[in-house]
Amino acid sequence: MFKGSMVALVTPFKEGQVDEKTLSQLVEFHIKNGTSALVPCGTTGESATLNYEEHDRVIELTIKCAGGRVPVIAGTGANSTDEAIALTKHAKRAGAQASLQVSPYYNKPTQKGLYLHFKAIAEAVDIPIILYNIASRTGVNIEPETFAKLAEIKNIIGVKEASGSLEQMSRIRKICPKDFLLISGDDSLTLPVMAIGGVGVISVVANIVPRDVADMCRLFAEGDISRARELHYKLLDLTKSMFIETNPISVKTAMGLMKMCGSDLRLPMCEMMPENKEKLVKALKEYKLI
Repeated sequence: MFKGSMVALVTPFKEGQVDEKTLSQLVEFHIKNGTSALVPCGTTGESATLNYEEHDRVIELTIKCAGGRVPVIAGTGANSTDEAIALTKHAKRAGAQASLQVSPYYNKPTQKGLYLHFKAIAEAVDIPIILYNIASRTGVNIEPETFAKLAEIKNIIGVKEASGSLEQMSRIRKICPKDFLLISGDDSLTLPVMAIGGVGVISVVANIVPRDVADMCRLFAEGDISRARELHYKLLDLTKSMFIETNPISVKTAMGLMKMCGSDLRLPMCEMMPENKEKLVKALKEYKLI
């Protein structure tokens, strides 16, 4: 169920509020273009600046618009275990097929603390849980041995791995059960991660080119490595442009330039620096997106 190109959905804003009409349109856009799962309220969805009501509503609306055609993996992580449990309980009630749990940020728990945090959530809410490891955002890396221990918990089913280390990902794949899902959290590493046993990607760049990302994952899974590699290299420069500034600044700016949604961001996310916007525009033009 959870494989291929899974998009880390942006949260569109209009006049400071969640733009529900555009969010619904984006869900339809992704389903029509081969996206295999929707992931609202993650880092790309600016979850850190959504209030509780907005967070719940974005998840509810995404599930409603998807209508069971593709699974919804709701971002419900937090640096407070109780808060993560509350958000995850709501996601389950709303009909999400899984939860994405980022490791607690700022408080830098030990490996024991990480284990106990995720264990508490898994025991409190009977929903498939995909862990999210991104030390560049959270300040702490989940070690492979901790993943192996967490994988023993029945509803912890995989990880979105954004450590940037293929060595770490290989270690996870080696010591965790075969059915524990390894999902790329870095667009530029999707193909290499699939080569070591990954099942796909939770993607930022798929917000703007969902068909190409979906095709790359599909072709690799079908054994057409040559054509998958061609798409990997086609996507490479565009993917790099998505991270000129802190995600989701670049992708939202790109979507604004492409007339897909407003480029509105919430502070402390802010408008791109002019020189960086020029680089983004160049990449979009080279890809023939604008």
